[in-house]
Amino acid sequence: MVYLALLRDCLKKSGCALHAYCLMTNHVHLLLTPPDAKACAKLTRNLGQRYVQYFNSRYERSGTLWEGRPHSCVVDSARYVLATYRYIELNPVRAGMVAAPAMYEWSSHEANVGRVDDPAISPHAEYAALSSEPHARRAAYQQLFQTGDDPQFLAEIREATNGGYPLLGEELKASLAVPKERLERRKPGPAPREEQASGDGLTADLPF
Repeated sequence: MVYLALLRDCLKKSGCALHAYCLMTNHVHLLLTPPDAKACAKLTRNLGQRYVQYFNSRYERSGTLWEGRPHSCVVDSARYVLATYRYIELNPVRAGMVAAPAMYEWSSHEANVGRVDDPAISPHAEYAALSSEPHARRAAYQQLFQTGDDPQFLAEIREATNGGYPLLGEELKASLAVPKERLERRKPGPAPREEQASGDGLTADLPF
């Protein structure tokens, strides 16, 4: 409850829109749309710092709480946003904690299917496009959870998030004036000679 209260406050201050979330026992998933390239990083930094301050005070401890920095990736809305909604809200089912996403209290699922009201949740354009009528839109969204996970998508989103690569369809990749090595994981082996010489990080210029 404290984490969610802090998240709502950080959303207001950062201007980010929250579309889906899931609080797990040792990590958190957020699907956000930022107003600028730095807003998501600012939100996660401030949220993490404020929660650590609360947690350390509440449990009379000191030091760090999180393991490393947050992992993130940009998501191609036309192809991947609804799949990412589903990925996030199915986390407790995938972990064997509950039998269905509706049974888990600490996610956005019940808000996105219309059973509870959560002012912190903002519908993404892809969610809104499911139907012009609210009841039909929520029913269509709930229908997305009637099928099993796509193993290829699970591998893609985990690789992109852990590596900091954008989760993009091939058509969008081809349209961007960005070197391919910045858009996907490089094959194992030494970096090309020109890349070694420049010292340029693969994801240094990618926004959160």
